[in-house]
Amino acid sequence: MRPLIAPSILSADFGNLAKDIEMINRSEADWIHIDIMDGVFVPNISFGFPVLKHIVRIAKKPLDVHLMIVQPEKFIPNIQALGAEIMNVHYEACTHLHRVVQQIREAGMKPAVTINPATPVWMLKDILPELHMVLIMSVNPGFGGQRFIEHSLAKVRELRELIAQIGSKALIEVDGGVNPDTGKRLVEAGADVLVAGSAVFKAPHPEEVIHTLKNL
Repeated sequence: MRPLIAPSILSADFGNLAKDIEMINRSEADWIHIDIMDGVFVPNISFGFPVLKHIVRIAKKPLDVHLMIVQPEKFIPNIQALGAEIMNVHYEACTHLHRVVQQIREAGMKPAVTINPATPVWMLKDILPELHMVLIMSVNPGFGGQRFIEHSLAKVRELRELIAQIGSKALIEVDGGVNPDTGKRLVEAGADVLVAGSAVFKAPHPEEVIHTLKNL
C-alpha cells in the first residue's frame, strides 16, 4: 500500500498561506498536518485558532492536528469545531492519557498519540489498542527543517512489531526530516504516514515532491 502523505503547513509561506493550502488541495496529499505549539511544551509558538479557522475554509483535505502543548485536553472542543479528522496529543504532555484518548473519540475524532525521540515505543503498549495512529517524532519537536534522527527507523520497526503482537490496527506516522530519501527508508521500516514540511514547501515544485513521496 502506498504511504499516506501529510504536508506540514508549519513550513508553508505564512505570507501566502492560501496559495500553499490550494497547492495541497490539488496535490496527491492525503491530509494536511497542522502543528499547534504553545511555547511551553516546545520552545516555539506556531498559530492559534483564528488562523486555523481561515485554513479550514480553504482546505479540502482532512486535517491531522498535532498539539505540541501542555494540557491538550482543554482544547478538544476547539479542535472538534474545526472539523478535524485526527487529534494528536503527546504522550509526554498527558498525565491521564487514556482519559484524553477517550475524550477525543467521544468528540467524534480519531485519537492519535505522539512520542518524542527519547520516549521508548514500549511505553505505548497499554494505550495502543485505543489508538487510530501513533506519531513518531524523528526530530526534537518545535522547529521545522531539522536533521532526521536515524534511530527513528529502529523505533518504527519496533512499533510495527508491537502493533502486530497485540493485534492493533494503529497507523504509524513519522514527522521530522522526512524527504524522498528518508521517506523511502521509513516506508520500508513500516511507516504508513509521512509528514513532510521543508522537503515540500522549500522545493521548486512542491507537488512533484508530494508525488514522489506518495509513490515510494
